[in-house]
Amino acid sequence: MRRLATVLGTLAAAGTMAIALPTAALAAQGTLYIAPNQTINNPIGCYNRQIPPLAVRNDTNKYALIYDGPNCTGQVIAVVPPGNTSTQGLGASVYIS
Repeated sequence: MRRLATVLGTLAAAGTMAIALPTAALAAQGTLYIAPNQTINNPIGCYNRQIPPLAVRNDTNKYALIYDGPNCTGQVIAVVPPGNTSTQGLGASVYIS
């Protein structure tokens, strides 16, 4: 009986995680443009600039954070709300979740 309760508890936890985790890990909906030639549909994570300055157009439903270091390190120097643009001479990377 104890073993059955453990198995059922494990299955319940796995089922809950299967339902909860995909919604928490959804990418932003829309398109993130990083000039001059990066177009990312439904972006998630960090993107490095290719050529300075860093110009971002955020046509997603989430905020984009511009960092002064590569690989989204250093300090956040700008926040680009959904539907807005920003150009940052010192920007090196963009993070969106």
